Amino acid sequence: MAPAILAQVTGSPLHTSMDTIFISELRIETRIGIYEREKQVPQTIQLDLEIGLRGEHAAHSDRIEDTIDYAEVVADIRKLFAERHFALLEHAAESIAQLVINDFKAPWLRITIAKLAPLAGVKRLGVTIERGKRQ
Repeated sequence: MAPAILAQVTGSPLHTSMDTIFISELRIETRIGIYEREKQVPQTIQLDLEIGLRGEHAAHSDRIEDTIDYAEVVADIRKLFAERHFALLEHAAESIAQLVINDFKAPWLRITIAKLAPLAGVKRLGVTIERGKRQ
């Protein structure tokens, strides 16, 4: 079935538009993990975030008030890791997701969080989560 016909049949557009901002390769020194050494010795984690924006307001207004200020997002994530110890990457990712959704009103986000060189012969290991709904 052709795309135009499919759109007519389902009654929904093929492409929904959502602008996103991204934060790539944010590195944070923190204590994270379940093993004693991980609880005592800080290690580097790397974060990649894609954050959905509501509407296209900033694209038209050119005002920071009409978007999510990524500098504030980074500062709040750094503060989160300074104040808390996480046993699991999954829980850390979920905490970041809740922070961004609740405090910055993001409708959707994807987060990848990884430990760098955590094991011999392993460059990165981690988890990716996606929360919210693309509009």
